[in-house]
Amino acid sequence: MSYPPDRYHGEKGEISASFRPVGAPAELTVPNGTQTHYLATTASTGGEFGLYRVDMTPRAGGPATHFHKTISESFFVLDGTVRLFDGDRWVDAEKGDFLYVPTGGLHAFRNESDEPASFLILFAPGAPREEYFEKVGTVAGMTEEERREFFLKHDTYWTD
Repeated sequence: MSYPPDRYHGEKGEISASFRPVGAPAELTVPNGTQTHYLATTASTGGEFGLYRVDMTPRAGGPATHFHKTISESFFVLDGTVRLFDGDRWVDAEKGDFLYVPTGGLHAFRNESDEPASFLILFAPGAPREEYFEKVGTVAGMTEEERREFFLKHDTYWTD
């Protein structure tokens, strides 16, 4: 395995980093209080990856078992207990635990505890997940066809 081809062709580097302080407000808060922080979007990384911090409220639940055909998904627990499904079994992941789900891998996550939980989700390569996060709560009001198109557009295939 080797490094990918050069994508930057300058000789001196450039000032192009972006900094986000820990106190920056979440971009999305859903009705149950769970917040999603858009740390690095597909747009900001040029499609390399997407990184999001999710701060779940106690007993917030989470999505059912699903998979993606175009992206991998990784989870890193920052605080609390996040219940993760690795396609075979559920595990109670705690601070510092990590789960990598390759493209096509079955997975799910949720907070079933009485305490809040915080974790990072990394998608690679990047995908425009912001629209998914912002609109997934409206699928109950969609027609069956609209719902099917929404999930196809966002590379989400349910198994339950």
